[in-house]
Amino acid sequence: MDWHALFERLKTYDIDLFTLGGVSLTMSSVLKLVLLLALVWWFAGWLRRWIVDHALVHHMDLGTRQAVGSMVRYAVLVIGVVLILQNAGVNLSALGVLAGAVGVGVGFGLQNIVSNFISGLIITLERPIKVGDRVEVGGIEGTVQEIGTRRTTVITNDRMAILVPNQRFILDNVVNQVYEETPIRLRIAVQVQSSTDAELVRRLLCESAAEHPQVLKQPAPEALITMLGGPATAYELAVWHEARGPGRQQLASELSYAVGKRFRAHDIKGA
Repeated sequence: MDWHALFERLKTYDIDLFTLGGVSLTMSSVLKLVLLLALVWWFAGWLRRWIVDHALVHHMDLGTRQAVGSMVRYAVLVIGVVLILQNAGVNLSALGVLAGAVGVGVGFGLQNIVSNFISGLIITLERPIKVGDRVEVGGIEGTVQEIGTRRTTVITNDRMAILVPNQRFILDNVVNQVYEETPIRLRIAVQVQSSTDAELVRRLLCESAAEHPQVLKQPAPEALITMLGGPATAYELAVWHEARGPGRQQLASELSYAVGKRFRAHDIKGA
């Protein structure tokens, strides 16, 4: 398609629509601006996908590639819009009053959107969480699948996608189980009657943990007494596991089943 011929034909039907930055914009010029802006938007998205899926795939992990791709996309969008407006003859300095008015509108009506956008930039630069991290925020636990400009997608154990506003990861307390890429400890509370042999309970707890394939041999599982005296004795089974392994809730449930089975086999009753 001959775009130049199309624009020349449209000029014959041109009418002045409005004035922007000291330049009178016609129907054909507005159409040209829209097409160029759409092209920049598409190119920025394509460049981000190319960086994430091809350019850096052998040099960086997925989270880092997505962070770099997002920053490149923002830079291309900003530079592209400025160049397009300048090429159209729009005096950007004349838009100061408009920018101020927009800023007031943003401050009152779009503050949450802007806050989430800025929070997304902070997450991208500081990387407190990354794609693939196991996180917990505001009672939501799952694996980070995507970090967007305004929200982060977290996949729960039930394979449900929760869209969490980015500012929650900046303002709230966030648990990142794989932040340091080291094993983490899980604690399971157990109560039995005070008359139960403490050494037997310790042995059964440690044996139950040692048989589970996800529990690390080193550091070894521990059975700790947390409350002594009264009708019940409280114990705590402490085990270490890889942070990127199964969910803590699933592991805690499987260990609890194993402990209950051994207790029943030795006629140990809970308190």
